[in-house]
Amino acid sequence: MMYWLLLLIVPILLGVYAQMRVSSAYQKNLLIPSRGRITGAEAAQAVMHSAGIDDVEIVEVEGHLSDHYDPSNKRLALSSDNYRGTSLAALGVAAHESGHAIQHKVGYSMMSVRQNMVPVMQFAAPVAYFFTGFGFYLLGYMGHTMMMIGIAALSVMTLFQLVTLPVEFDASRRAKVQLVNLGILSRDEMPGVNETLDAAALTYVAAFVSSLGQLLHLLLMLNGSSRRND
Repeated sequence: MMYWLLLLIVPILLGVYAQMRVSSAYQKNLLIPSRGRITGAEAAQAVMHSAGIDDVEIVEVEGHLSDHYDPSNKRLALSSDNYRGTSLAALGVAAHESGHAIQHKVGYSMMSVRQNMVPVMQFAAPVAYFFTGFGFYLLGYMGHTMMMIGIAALSVMTLFQLVTLPVEFDASRRAKVQLVNLGILSRDEMPGVNETLDAAALTYVAAFVSSLGQLLHLLLMLNGSSRRND
């Protein structure tokens, strides 16, 4: 019972806390305008230009915190609040996504590993989500083969999320450095950016911890099933 609590309930609570923290930090710093009044789109362009990147399209997309960098199409997408906004949160998020573009240009190894794993994740993710949803309740009736499939899928997802951590941390590091070096923000404005990006990073940590906990739970269930059959 205790291991079930540690491996499943604690990661869920961590995930809820991470989402609450990122939402709170983002909304707070979305209301704090930068002194330079530069928009997120302009900040992203400046950060990429300083790294010699002039072939990435910056576009505005719908959604809340739907910001992302697409290396396949060299496309940096920013949600409206961050594309048009001049807040500390908007500049932090925009610069973070630009950090991914810089990683792509310089051939950052962990980003390459993550991209190479995407095709495998497209097959593994639906299976993993099945097991992390209601599949655990059916494992007793599925047998050894289905358990092994679940373990394989969750292993891929856990590894993918582990590789994601250094990619996200490095992008934030690059963003924070460039915002100051380019004079987009003053050092005394950086706490708001740090708070926003650090809270966002916690969501990736929570996702990894959750997947790892579910994987370990499934391994323990498999071990228990094997003992009963011996």
